[in-house]
Amino acid sequence: MAIEQNIPPRKENTPASNSSGGGSDGNPNDPNDKTRRRRGKPRRDGKGSNNKDSKQTSPAAGKNKTRLASKSSEALTMQTLHSDTDTDIDGKGTLDSADDNAAANAEGGIKSIGDRRIIPFMKIEKPMAILSIFLVIASIIAIAVNGLNFGLDFTGGVSTDVRYEQPAEQTEVVKALADNGFNDAVVQYLGTRQELLVRLPPQSDNIEGLNTTLGQALNLPNNTAEISNVNIIGSQVGNEVYLNSVMALGLALLSMLGYVALRFQFKLALGAVVSLFHDAIVTIGVFALFGFPFDLTVLAAILALIGYSLNDTIVVYDRIRENFRRVRGISPRQTIDLSLTETLRRTIMTISTVMLVVLAMMFLGGDGLYWFAVALFIGLIAGTYSSTYIASSIPLAMGLSRDDFVVKVKPEFEEEIVSFNDPKMFEQD
Repeated sequence: MAIEQNIPPRKENTPASNSSGGGSDGNPNDPNDKTRRRRGKPRRDGKGSNNKDSKQTSPAAGKNKTRLASKSSEALTMQTLHSDTDTDIDGKGTLDSADDNAAANAEGGIKSIGDRRIIPFMKIEKPMAILSIFLVIASIIAIAVNGLNFGLDFTGGVSTDVRYEQPAEQTEVVKALADNGFNDAVVQYLGTRQELLVRLPPQSDNIEGLNTTLGQALNLPNNTAEISNVNIIGSQVGNEVYLNSVMALGLALLSMLGYVALRFQFKLALGAVVSLFHDAIVTIGVFALFGFPFDLTVLAAILALIGYSLNDTIVVYDRIRENFRRVRGISPRQTIDLSLTETLRRTIMTISTVMLVVLAMMFLGGDGLYWFAVALFIGLIAGTYSSTYIASSIPLAMGLSRDDFVVKVKPEFEEEIVSFNDPKMFEQD
């Protein structure tokens, strides 16, 4: 008797289109299921699934994308101002959107560069120019009428080195000299609090008599003074110091003019020198107006001030040159406003840190550094103001534009377009 076995029909080994299972009846969890599984699309990195719903971004990748996006946005901020800005080959842009022009006029002619808003510094250019002219004229009048209260370095006098048995205070020494008829004395420490330098106005006594009277005047209670040497500085030496000081100021200004002219452009160099002259003359004018003593320490402060002010001006000029080359579609006035806005944070941080040091010298440095710190304090205020307005407004008034910073191709290096009209080219065989 034959036994019939129900053998199921043999299925063809045809791959299924479903990427998640073995076949139409396949079980992915069955180890005996030999049906091959195929992906609908190849995986990009060999990890994870290809489904759109399962794509996730890791935190590290998100941070990297954020950083790249911020950097790219900064790099592209200055390349494109508006979508409707047309720029020609020469770099002169034209804004055709009426909405952009209306928004710019509402903001005083200042446009938005990318996501940044620029401060209209040049909007008050004329009032600041009038203020600068007034300060310079007032300073010159004060110097001509009142004159400078020159110290012993310029007028001459007596200089002596004194050593005490015990540490002495400067105020006590000045008071003791004033009680004995030696007025307007300047006392400075020489390394230690026991060694001092005493400077006095010109005296009528000779050196021998001056040693005796000074020895008696410098003696403090329970603290004897010993005079090592006495030097008499004549007026001729003071005049030489005065002339050398004026020559040093003039040479410094000429050197700055040449440096900025070679480094940037002559229009910027002229603005930098005028701003430096403004800082120096205003500081000297304040000393002449109030009768502050003017000695070599004050002169050193003015020379240091010229270097500081030039450094601040160079930072602004470097940004102006960079923006003229890369930003198109805005006027030169707006370019300068953009440059001043970008350097404003750096200027505030620099002036704040330097001012803290100057105030510390003024109130804690003693009499030897007081007038040096006062001169720096006045000059820092004038230098920050002049770097923002005088050094930037003068080149703008002289017609500063993008053409001053873009290198142009000389005519002899331009390629000529030559066309050949050969009659044989048009002949047909």
